Amino acid sequence: MELKIELQPDCPRLELFGASDKHLKLLRSAMGVSIVYRGFEVLISGEEHAVAAAADVFERMDQRLEDRGSLCETDVNELIEQVKNLIEPLETEPIVVYSHKAVIEPHTKGQLRYIEAMRKNDLTFCTGPAGTGKTFLAVAVAVAMLKRNQIRKIVLARPAVEAGEKLGFLPGDMQAKVNPYLRPLFDSLEDMMDFSQMRKFMEMDIIEVIPLAFMRGRTLNEAVVICDEAQNTSSTQMLMFLTRLGRGSKMIVTGDVTQIDLEKGQRCGLIEAMQTLKGIRGIACVKLDDADIVRHKLVQNIVLAYEKRKQ
Repeated sequence: MELKIELQPDCPRLELFGASDKHLKLLRSAMGVSIVYRGFEVLISGEEHAVAAAADVFERMDQRLEDRGSLCETDVNELIEQVKNLIEPLETEPIVVYSHKAVIEPHTKGQLRYIEAMRKNDLTFCTGPAGTGKTFLAVAVAVAMLKRNQIRKIVLARPAVEAGEKLGFLPGDMQAKVNPYLRPLFDSLEDMMDFSQMRKFMEMDIIEVIPLAFMRGRTLNEAVVICDEAQNTSSTQMLMFLTRLGRGSKMIVTGDVTQIDLEKGQRCGLIEAMQTLKGIRGIACVKLDDADIVRHKLVQNIVLAYEKRKQ
């Protein structure tokens, strides 16, 4: 099958095709099609379904370039993943953050359901394997709400559960001891804003990144409160966290129930909470799976290999 796409005379072809046609090369490789261009005509040929998918990606590339004035390799890879997973672009309420990336979009149907759940509910639980974007998308939604002045504060918390190493034996003061546990949350924030802005917000107490234990006794109003790695919370810790929810706030609880580091015999607070609160209005439970992994392509293969080993 062959499909011809006509470009507008004012189309910035260098930006659309990429330097040395690198965007087109990505598209060719991902979709298994042939792409050639002559002047303002782009010809895509190959299997019918592959041509249709490649044309869909190409149109999204053109639209993103028009909307944002730029198109990079990361954008092209994101659009390819969207089309492969049959995801329609977000037409309303895009996740607009402070970084140069500006807009963050879901790559899979599961991620789309997750984003919609966070927007529609005051409490959202999300479970799934590594690389599915549980924490990243939660932080993105929180930062987007902060940017729109829908909230006044973001609180990011993690339980400091030792995985084979005791906190008391780690060097340094308490801040130095807990920083390794909080590092993934800082990594997500750094994708949403530059370091100086993140530091300013933290100094102004607009953003807090803290161990879960530091939340005891607080009530958080007009905030997005995220509990990451919640599979390592006990029943008592989870109840304590959930009852911090204040007026005008949202809570997002994420975790991977296949990576529980609690002591043997201790009940997982995340699993218990999802079972106990299931069906309550205003509470959503989203389960992501292997198909939602969006890290390096090898991560999905690694997860699948370990799952087969367990069988």
